[in-house]
Amino acid sequence: QLQLVESGGGLVQPGGSLRLSCEVSGITSDYYAIGWFRQVPGKEREGVSCISISDGKTYYRDSVKGRFTIARGNAKNTVFLQMNNLKPEETGVYYCAGDTTYFCSGFVFPSFYDYWGQGTQVTVSS
Repeated sequence: QLQLVESGGGLVQPGGSLRLSCEVSGITSDYYAIGWFRQVPGKEREGVSCISISDGKTYYRDSVKGRFTIARGNAKNTVFLQMNNLKPEETGVYYCAGDTTYFCSGFVFPSFYDYWGQGTQVTVSS
């Protein structure tokens, strides 16, 4: 069973950058994936990116390609989401989620993940 804790949210101006962290515990092997989701007020939670830990493959939704980067930290129990050129409409609560079955297949769908962090607020505003 994975436990996940996000950090790194905050207030940033449009065009600015933030790096979110997801600390993962309860790991017993490298066969799992970590996804990042965001939930904008009034909208459904949407998948942003995913990394399959065993093979390092990464996945992004089209709207963040070229601006966001997901990576595993050197400590191996942390996954980062580097977000550049942030837009006001990307304001919301960002969650990391763990999956031990699908390895980023269907990464944009919350139902493909079994474990969730508590979320961290990201506000993009001038």
